Amino acid sequence: MRVAVLGSGSAGNATFVWAGNTRVLVDAGFSGKDLACRLETLGHAPEQIDAIVVTHDHGDHTRGMGVFARRHGTPLYMTQRTRAACEKLLRGAETIVEYRPGRAFLIGDVRVEPFLTVHDAADPVGVTLVDECTGLRLGVATDLGRPTAQVRHALSSCDLLILEANHDEVLLHTSAYPASVRRRIASSHGHLSNQAAARFVVDLLHPRLAGVVLAHLSKECNRPVLARSVVGEALEKAGWSGHLEVAPQDRPTALLDVEELRYRAGPSQLSFL
Repeated sequence: MRVAVLGSGSAGNATFVWAGNTRVLVDAGFSGKDLACRLETLGHAPEQIDAIVVTHDHGDHTRGMGVFARRHGTPLYMTQRTRAACEKLLRGAETIVEYRPGRAFLIGDVRVEPFLTVHDAADPVGVTLVDECTGLRLGVATDLGRPTAQVRHALSSCDLLILEANHDEVLLHTSAYPASVRRRIASSHGHLSNQAAARFVVDLLHPRLAGVVLAHLSKECNRPVLARSVVGEALEKAGWSGHLEVAPQDRPTALLDVEELRYRAGPSQLSFL
């Protein structure tokens, strides 16, 4: 399994997953042209994408899905309520497959396991994606108001996590945002802070976890160095020494080979147990 975050933040979110002969996007929050360009920088053509799995209806996760689907014949997977909320982005020519949270489905060599999250969207979900050939498991959980027991269970055995670290609590409360926006971001239906992300990822530690990618950072209320420092220090104190990076907004991450990350982590990952 190989994974790259094509970009992440309030201006757009998308993740590329390649397992076996299957290539999937999780979300499509950039323009159709931008999505294609970002894929091409990784050496993959947009026509090679087998499906787009949409997690919720917000524009920073859906902006380019309709154009991309029509232009390249890519099926869109989403819940019924997300489909209804995204009606203006669709023209009727797309192939749409509806799924339900809690019910796994297959896209080629990838098993997708959607789970409910808490966020102020029509029908928000997170997803784990499993390589059917190797059993490697990726968890994608951004736009998390709070980590529920169901979310913890879904992400409990991932080899690689893409996890939200949206804001620094001090920067948020001293930002120029109106008070209503600050309350919304910090609420249980908003976004995880760096501190909350650090506590959550420590809760999720297990010997197979080889990498963590911090995502959906706020441009106004966070800094990559802050997110990495807060989460990295918590992981280090817990004895974890795997791969940690912050996904940028303006460009893709490198293509991460999940099996290679696990090999590099090696037996030292047992130290925190």
